[in-house]
Amino acid sequence: MKYFVERNSIVRKIWGKSDTVLFIFAGSAAEFALNKAVDWLYFTGRLPTDPLGRLFSTVSYARRIVFAKYDEALRTIDGITSIHKGVENKRGQTIPDWAYRDVLFMLIHYSIASFEVLERKLTDAEKEEVFDVFYRLGKRMNLQGLPENYSVWLTVREYDLEHDLSKSNYSLDLYKQYKKHLGAFRFRVLLEGQIIIIPDKVRRLLHFRKFSLLSPFVPLYKVSRLLKLDGFIKSIILPPAYKKEFKELDIT
Repeated sequence: MKYFVERNSIVRKIWGKSDTVLFIFAGSAAEFALNKAVDWLYFTGRLPTDPLGRLFSTVSYARRIVFAKYDEALRTIDGITSIHKGVENKRGQTIPDWAYRDVLFMLIHYSIASFEVLERKLTDAEKEEVFDVFYRLGKRMNLQGLPENYSVWLTVREYDLEHDLSKSNYSLDLYKQYKKHLGAFRFRVLLEGQIIIIPDKVRRLLHFRKFSLLSPFVPLYKVSRLLKLDGFIKSIILPPAYKKEFKELDIT
């Protein structure tokens, strides 16, 4: 049986745990807010009315592809392309390739960064595996200008962070929506989690400090997983509407 991602791939390990996916979710939430193409996400109205659902949808699509059989993954990718084409037709404009690439690059960066925060440092070969999965996803979407390996991606990623991000009224509004939908406590947890995982450029634009108040608790959280107490911790920080969805992310 052929899968889009091999069963023993590090990518499956990363995307098979709800806590790493939570960090991917948190980091993407920060970068989404700053992306110069965020107006496309506002066009449908889904992002401001349900920002968590919109972001979780993006993460869920990526995860579905990671664990899908090869042909099923291709159908899912083609479905994503079709959905975006429909949005383009309604607006009468084309979503620029760089905007699609930025989303792929977020998934690459936060996949690696999340695993390294909660597990261990990845080898160069493992990082290349992560890159390859999303490179193939982008190629299926017919995206142009994709870097061909992880080493080149690092350079392109730095360039894009400098040129594709800015703090705008959309950014401010989106963070207001995050706080509204999460509540004050969970919103603070989100911010502290973002501080741990976001690149320096994102941190500067959001005017975040470098040190996260959650950092001292990460080693304790790792111990809680060994004691099977991590589920209780996640039940506290997760919004009630998403507890079931995130619990189902764990592959046992």
